[in-house]
Amino acid sequence: MSESVSEQEIVRRQKLAKLKELGIEPYGEKYQVTHCATDVIGRFVALEGQPLLLAGRLMTIRTHGKASFANLQDESGQIQIYLRLDDLGEKNYMIFELLDMGDIIGVSGEAFRTRRGEVTVAVKEFRLLAKSLRPLPEKWHGLTSVDLRYRQRYLDLIVNPDVKKVFILRSRIVQEIRNYLNGLAFLEVETPVMHTLTGGASARPFITHHNALEMQLYLRIATELHLKRLIVGGMDKVYELGRIFRNEGISTRHNPEFTSVEIYQAQADYLDMMILTEELVSTVAQKVFGTMKLLFQGTEMDLTPPWPRMTMVAAIKQFAGIDFNEIITDEDARSVAVEKGLTIKPGMLRGEVMNEIFEEFVENRLFQPTFIVDYPLEVSPLAKRKTDDPSMTYRFEAFMACSEIANAFTELNDPLDQRQRFEWQMAKREAGDEEAQMLDEDFLHSLEYGMPPTGGLGIGIDRLVMILTDSPSIRDVILFPTMRPRD
Repeated sequence: MSESVSEQEIVRRQKLAKLKELGIEPYGEKYQVTHCATDVIGRFVALEGQPLLLAGRLMTIRTHGKASFANLQDESGQIQIYLRLDDLGEKNYMIFELLDMGDIIGVSGEAFRTRRGEVTVAVKEFRLLAKSLRPLPEKWHGLTSVDLRYRQRYLDLIVNPDVKKVFILRSRIVQEIRNYLNGLAFLEVETPVMHTLTGGASARPFITHHNALEMQLYLRIATELHLKRLIVGGMDKVYELGRIFRNEGISTRHNPEFTSVEIYQAQADYLDMMILTEELVSTVAQKVFGTMKLLFQGTEMDLTPPWPRMTMVAAIKQFAGIDFNEIITDEDARSVAVEKGLTIKPGMLRGEVMNEIFEEFVENRLFQPTFIVDYPLEVSPLAKRKTDDPSMTYRFEAFMACSEIANAFTELNDPLDQRQRFEWQMAKREAGDEEAQMLDEDFLHSLEYGMPPTGGLGIGIDRLVMILTDSPSIRDVILFPTMRPRD
């Protein structure tokens, strides 16, 4: 073994050897389970005295001479078990005494209530299913290291019941999202994870290499451009729920590998996507939690539609005291940002500066669900221009708990305009912006066949689950978050 072995681990290995000497297989075959812990507790009246077969992990062991109590934990929860020398026989009881907390066993017996009223299974027989060679964290302190919890999620799930509840809720939330979209006749599809070009979002990609084709590929940063190709092909209502990869920093709100759902609908616009967003999120909350009013970090959040709508210009004026209706030039915009204490890159355009100011001074004020609408052209290369103000686009972002959870457009379907936007993005890449989008000739080719008026929406699943489950960090809702290897 490459690492040192603790004294407790040495003792467990000695017990393992003793069990083998006694002819006990320490890693047994499957056990035919008939009931789970919470089932027995919840249906005790009906199950009392009936034969039961349960399997789980020993979480506590309390030996009192010729009798022992233990807590058995399965996926549903814990139940107390009771083992007597008289019931098991001397050899089997001795075998039980060789077991440790963390061992997985199967038990057969009957349910009864102790004098204290606790539902308990009187064990008639047991079988060792897996010997644990490492001790579980000490009972009173548990697994409290956040770093260790994320690295060893399997251990986190064993000893912290609330963690498992969060991931059960996540599964239900994702299922209800699918149910909602399927109920509206959207078709779930799958598009490639490896792309020859990077596009659909402004982000730095992960790069890989295909040996057989001898070509560089990118892990997708969005599913947008492939899903729009399907709209061109006549699939009018599609969505994809899957993994996205962005080579960016790690924080309580960001993980390089995350889950999103992107939704596209022909003959729709960003107003339709607003209704879809608020109805989807509120319906999911009602289905999973039984309410549209949830607490996030001690403050109530009301998801009941309709959600307030505010233009980006109005939001900046309200929260930052800057009126972009009176700021016309790029230079004036940069000057105002510098006066506000922001570090602005040389040559930044008015719309880019506006977005920087919004992110710095407005986002952290948007706790209740809110739509911010009408984003600058410069930061929205895939959204249609507003008819009454071509410097802005038909785009919104939805915010909850001071975090962006959704991004949507009335999609740009003019191939000539889209080509110009891509060319501007490529100029940014050539100037050193690694997050700028590439010019996708095949996507432009598809638009030249005609894409109907379309509304598109993307929702970050991890961040939404984080907020709905009142979790302080996005890592709390990702089973295996990205971590730097330990030395």
